[in-house]
Amino acid sequence: MVGAKRISSILLVFFILVSLLSGCGSESESGIYLMREGLKATDIVEEMGMGINLGNTFEAYYSDDGNLCGFSQIVDDGESTDYETCWGAVETTREMIDGIKDSGFKTLRIPVFWGNGMADGSDFKISKRVIGRVEQVVKWALEDGLYVVINMHHYDERLIMFLDREDAVAAAGKVWTQVAEHFRDYGDHLIFEGYNEYLGGVKDGTSASDAEKFDYCNEMNQIFVDSVRATGGNNSERILIASGFNTNIDKTSSDGFKMPEDSAEDKLMVSVHYIDNAMYWSNQIGSENWHDYSVSQCDLLKKRFTAEGIPVFVGECTGSYDGRMVSDPKYGSSQDCVRELIRLAKEDYGFIPVIWDTHNSDGSSFYNRIKCEISDSENAETIKKYGN
Repeated sequence: MVGAKRISSILLVFFILVSLLSGCGSESESGIYLMREGLKATDIVEEMGMGINLGNTFEAYYSDDGNLCGFSQIVDDGESTDYETCWGAVETTREMIDGIKDSGFKTLRIPVFWGNGMADGSDFKISKRVIGRVEQVVKWALEDGLYVVINMHHYDERLIMFLDREDAVAAAGKVWTQVAEHFRDYGDHLIFEGYNEYLGGVKDGTSASDAEKFDYCNEMNQIFVDSVRATGGNNSERILIASGFNTNIDKTSSDGFKMPEDSAEDKLMVSVHYIDNAMYWSNQIGSENWHDYSVSQCDLLKKRFTAEGIPVFVGECTGSYDGRMVSDPKYGSSQDCVRELIRLAKEDYGFIPVIWDTHNSDGSSFYNRIKCEISDSENAETIKKYGN
């Protein structure tokens, strides 16, 4: 009888150890499906820190007539990585994502062209192969504890440019319904951003008043939110990012832009791009005018959004100003300007800045996808300082 009790005790200890060990192995797996109750968009701004784009990768596309502005796409008769690499990117690896985390980034934005693999004239059905590959990379990032933002990138432009408004809105709803259903069970570290930069555009060859363009932009954001929420599950409470009018700060901060109505409370952010855009294109980077202009743009966003409890997601920020500097800059180098703009956006205004970055084979990218590290040591220090 004593021997039987001893055996039972040993077996009990064994099963407890097995349970603990198996739990350790699935900790990251279970964590990526966690939804925190009562979480507001404003609650995660600090957690999101700052981010980087996986640019020219999943949003890359080409059409069967060789025209990049065409609506039709090559039917999915090849590997999904054909699209992933057709603009010069290398195939994304787990090591790349790990390196992004190790560099100090807290957020990864993954732009996606959902039209890849769709048959021309289709019912906008997303390729299983394409969405599966996107999911693989999303999962790697979530397992690393990163926030992940996926959007509709360039495909919004194709819909708007080639379809009548009613059809474009309906198509956007169909695409977002599929994306939301596919990712429905993932937790609150996965965020959906409606579109990229083309809201405010109209069908090619047509004209519209400013009021009509704003109304169209607002309708596209509303169908995005409604489509995601209608899929239920974790999507009922997921943080969503409404895209600005051309992601332009002046236009998005104006009265014509309306945040979409939402069945969930305090779950929305707004997306804009390039705080210093006008200075970049006029080669005024590093000047006093550059800094003053950037502050004025941030002030517009603060008054219109953050003061009203709506976080600002700066989905694309410049990572290099080489060739855009004034001859005698107050801020002496590209690295100095990157550091100052990130400090301004993140520390002074509480925005979420996200570096726009692509893979350059010569290693000049902000983040080197071959070495899996930030290319420049000064930029690396900046991310370590402001990413947390």
